[in-house]
Amino acid sequence: MTDSSRLLLDQKQIAQKVIRIAYEIYERNFEQEAIILAGVLDRGYHLAELIAKELDKVSHFSSSEGSLKLVKVSLKKFTQQQTQVTFNVPVTDFDGNSIVLVDDVLNTGRTLAYCIPSFLERSISKLEIAVLVNRSHIQFPVMANYTGLELATTLQEHIEVVFKPDSEGVYLH
Repeated sequence: MTDSSRLLLDQKQIAQKVIRIAYEIYERNFEQEAIILAGVLDRGYHLAELIAKELDKVSHFSSSEGSLKLVKVSLKKFTQQQTQVTFNVPVTDFDGNSIVLVDDVLNTGRTLAYCIPSFLERSISKLEIAVLVNRSHIQFPVMANYTGLELATTLQEHIEVVFKPDSEGVYLH
């Protein structure tokens, strides 16, 4: 991190946010037989892994029994025109399931807006969004159902989420 970086959430605070998000997901989906956490690579997928571990502890959803599934969502985040969103599972796995799309930061909503049509092409039961940080600079019709931290920032500021053991945290630059 640079000298101008400000720590917003440390490792312990991130863990607390993840636990709360997991409980909220369970509260809103307890009637579901199964749930899919679809994490946008890279940091969104890592966040989805953390949420899955907590859901394993606090709910009837279990990755070992197949009622909790982690899916990798891959796309080119920084292009003006999106070509294709890909997954590490067949899209037929989405049919009939409740899906939580997970990313680290919601800024303009562009990345998540690119992802949503791929899910809506299937007969899913529900689609929700979870993010660690919501910056609220929405330019696309996307809102998070689960948020760890709501943060008002300027457009010039940057939020960085780091999931490395020695420097895990959310930083404002």
